[in-house]
Amino acid sequence: MTNAVDIENVSLVFGGEGNNPVLAVDTINIAIPKGQFVAIVGPSGCGKTTVLNMLSGLIPPTAGSVKRNGKEVDGPSRDVGYMLARSALSPWRTALKNIEMGLQIHGVDKATRRARAHELISLLHLDGFENSYPSQLSQGMRQRVAIARTLAIEPDLWLMDEPFGALDAQTRIKVQGEFINLWERSGESSVIFVTHDLEEAVLLADRVIVMTARPGRIKSDTLIDLPRPRVIDELRFDEKFKDAEHRIWKELRDEII
Repeated sequence: MTNAVDIENVSLVFGGEGNNPVLAVDTINIAIPKGQFVAIVGPSGCGKTTVLNMLSGLIPPTAGSVKRNGKEVDGPSRDVGYMLARSALSPWRTALKNIEMGLQIHGVDKATRRARAHELISLLHLDGFENSYPSQLSQGMRQRVAIARTLAIEPDLWLMDEPFGALDAQTRIKVQGEFINLWERSGESSVIFVTHDLEEAVLLADRVIVMTARPGRIKSDTLIDLPRPRVIDELRFDEKFKDAEHRIWKELRDEII
């Protein structure tokens, strides 16, 4: 079966001759089967977001090969949903119209995109806030709208860059639970989830990749042996969860310190 993602011997250098070139990512290899949830952790500046940018088609690698579904990435695609740390919602659009935006850009008719937006509003518990503007929503609600906007186009690959980093602890637990339930219902979609929060990585992912400090290399790649579906607010007290988090922390600790 063709993988969702194949990153083969990839390096990326920022800047050219005379511009103080920086080796951001150094000869990394990652293969991700379809339907797998992969979290990437590592110190700031190690190239985590750079990996997402190459997969999204926003930047090409300096060397090596980046493929989605067996085909070389040559630019952005509707098959990829990319969510950033901040919601970045359009302030002049209501929650409903923000969710519809990607579908509208892709030429989906109004009735179809409206139905899809309402479906996601229900799944993410935003009922009653369809006509609210971002300034009228809490940070947690804005992040839910951003999740819905990202997933409305039904991408095969979800790229998530610190999507819950700006949330307070209690809201974060709630939104994590809603997000993982939504993904577990999606079927074949694959996720690459960048986070600085190791607990979050182990709670959500099937597999956690640790990157070294710059230049970013793959230091470890660990499968997470926890059952699905996952109940996030209970799983953090499970001994298997604690053991997995501790093992990965041993790999991550030296890179951060």
